[in-house]
Amino acid sequence: MRKPFYILITLLVAASMLLSACAKAEPTAEEPVVVEPTVEEPVVVEPTVEEPVVEEKVQIRWFVGLGTGSNPEHIPGQEAVIERFNSTHDDIELIVEFVTNEEAPDQLKTQIAAGDPPDIIGPVGWSGTNEFSGLFLDLEPYLGDFDWSDFDTESIDAYRLEGEGLLGLPFAVFPSMMFYNRDLFDEAGLAYPPHEYGEAYADGDPWTVEKMEELAMVLTVDVNGNDANSPDFDPENIAQFGYHSQWTDPRGQAAALFGADDVVDEDGNAVLSERWRRAFTWYYEGMHEKHFMPNATYQGSDLLAAGNPFDSGNVAIVHCHLWYTCCLTSVPNWDMAVVPSYNEAGDVTVKLHADTFRIFAATEHPEEAVEVLTWITGEGAADLLDVYGGMPGRASLQDGFFATIDERFPQGVDWQVAIDGLAYPDVPNHESNLPNYAKAYDRIGAFQTLYETEPGLDIDAELDKLEADLQVIFDEV
Repeated sequence: MRKPFYILITLLVAASMLLSACAKAEPTAEEPVVVEPTVEEPVVVEPTVEEPVVEEKVQIRWFVGLGTGSNPEHIPGQEAVIERFNSTHDDIELIVEFVTNEEAPDQLKTQIAAGDPPDIIGPVGWSGTNEFSGLFLDLEPYLGDFDWSDFDTESIDAYRLEGEGLLGLPFAVFPSMMFYNRDLFDEAGLAYPPHEYGEAYADGDPWTVEKMEELAMVLTVDVNGNDANSPDFDPENIAQFGYHSQWTDPRGQAAALFGADDVVDEDGNAVLSERWRRAFTWYYEGMHEKHFMPNATYQGSDLLAAGNPFDSGNVAIVHCHLWYTCCLTSVPNWDMAVVPSYNEAGDVTVKLHADTFRIFAATEHPEEAVEVLTWITGEGAADLLDVYGGMPGRASLQDGFFATIDERFPQGVDWQVAIDGLAYPDVPNHESNLPNYAKAYDRIGAFQTLYETEPGLDIDAELDKLEADLQVIFDEV
């Protein structure tokens, strides 16, 4: 009976499992997914900060030493001026090169040969640049509306060279004039020479070279008190001379009293004009025939301070430049007079020395170099002139300059003579360039030695020989 019962139970369980398997599965209820809205953070665009572009300063090289400026005592003052320039200019850096005067020409030639010349040279005069003629920048195209009102207009032409243009601006100028010893004039009972151009001498005669010679003859005295007009005058024992052209070469002597000229014409030919032939004849006769000028022997003697004749107190009149105030220590009562005219028309030439600055045409920065040049001859001029000495080319600075040197010469010097002389510069300048310059200069110097030392010369023949020799020298180049 039990066996059927178990079978029945087994069948019921199986049926139950089948029914469960066949039943439809109910879907699982899922929780709804809540999608949160995406909140985007705002993109903050930071502004781009550009680094400022720092432009490099243009470097301008200034070469000092071809003229003055490289002596140790000159350097601190120049460096102070350079520092002032650099501190006031954001776009230019001025760099200086100091070279001794003896080494400067060769060092500059080396830089030029290497293709690396400086931008600016100076201060330097005409003679110091002759070996570099043709290499300098014409300033005129870069000056624009430059204000010339502070300069003597006539003197500006002295800075122009034919075929090259305007090569410099007036900076330190040294006009020439007649220095005279008042005491010697007073002793001879003679009126002083004129102090104004165009003014006659006290007796009404025109102030000419001939009139000055007349005074010089009276002022030349031998040891016995005889003047050069006396038949008893002893030229071997002269105690006092009337006139001397001090510290210059033949071209300077000729230009001083007989007008501007040159020994080479525009075609490169050697030439001695009639006016300059007259000049050398006058000097020669004055030394060796009329004896109112010292020859070379007298010039170097103790009587004439061994080479500084006017400062000896034994020369009444000399022609020299304003820079001669450097060397006047023993004549307490001197003054200045105007240069005499050399013809009946009253023409006058005041030979001029002038230190200025020049720019090489090869500069890569002409505008900046000109800016430096106009600054050092303008805003920086007063401080630089204190360093170098020299009469300012700018009229606005001249009163202060003369007030300073008045302290050294309290006798009352008529400085207006120097200022007025700027209106009569020698053009061409007596230091202008020559073909084969160094050799030509030496030959002219040899001629000076000859006519200052040798009496009895045929001066006309010597002038002919000089002209012929110069032609040979010029033809070598």
